[in-house]
Amino acid sequence: MNLLYAFSILMEELNVSRAAERLYIGQPGLSTALKRLRGALDDQLFVRVGRKLQPTPRAQAIAPEIARALAAIERSIQPLNAFDPKSWAGEFRVGLCDNLEMAFFGALTASLREKAPHARVVAVAATKRDSVTLLDEGAYDFSVAVHNDPASWHVRVPLFDQHLMCVYDSRKVQLSSPISTEDYLNAQHVTVSSQGSDTQELDNFLQKAGIRREVAASVSRYAAVGPVLQAIGAIATVPETVAFCMARIYGLKTSPTPIQLPSEPISMLYRKVDDVSGSSAWFRQQFMEVTAYTLSGLDPDAKCVHRGSGSHVRKDERI
Repeated sequence: MNLLYAFSILMEELNVSRAAERLYIGQPGLSTALKRLRGALDDQLFVRVGRKLQPTPRAQAIAPEIARALAAIERSIQPLNAFDPKSWAGEFRVGLCDNLEMAFFGALTASLREKAPHARVVAVAATKRDSVTLLDEGAYDFSVAVHNDPASWHVRVPLFDQHLMCVYDSRKVQLSSPISTEDYLNAQHVTVSSQGSDTQELDNFLQKAGIRREVAASVSRYAAVGPVLQAIGAIATVPETVAFCMARIYGLKTSPTPIQLPSEPISMLYRKVDDVSGSSAWFRQQFMEVTAYTLSGLDPDAKCVHRGSGSHVRKDERI
């Protein structure tokens, strides 16, 4: 059993020192385990290529079966944990950037108050820069953000593609929807930048299309965009979920962007150790259902991977 687990970790890490750290053993101990595995299976299993280990065809062939066997054993020895949301009085925590918090947290709170009336739900501020670090530090149950390829101890679940949209106050600036490229060029703009400079990627894309924005103001959070647009005649280019929320709250108008802008893949990221946790699994399911429902209500064309409790969500894991 221990040898198979060591093999599984080596397949994930392809690095002896990192695998040894995860197994809480020294490198000599792991080398001894690998030697025993090689003898038992009559194969090298791993060969060194540069600084990494390269699995042999034999190792690649047996890895999926070993992973499934270990997962089955883990499930069988988990204590019975029939989660009852009606009686649970714990705390649910989710990592969200402010645009996603604005779009989904209200509906999430309402849903949880109905289904888990004694629980508390907490939104923890996170960005795509620090969301993974905070997850590993235990700041929340899962993160919802733009996530790169997950580490071997994480699970990533795609949720939806986040598209950009224009929003403005028609009482301050005379525009018609859809906004033309000329009107977009001639307008003043409000940008959102938590550090004062992280809109550069969008502006670089616009400049390649021959569009240079005149930025009149830059705010640190999406929550400030609406009041600024009510004060000055300007356009903000924001995620569509935020645009629809602002339109409803502040009486603003929305418009597609004059050119097609790149979208961002929003995903859920959580730790593998939480995969079978009753409360965590239930909380993740509730968030996916709220996301699907909210997106379908905001925009009939919104595409969400999850479509309700009867659907299946693809887990995008790197093993």
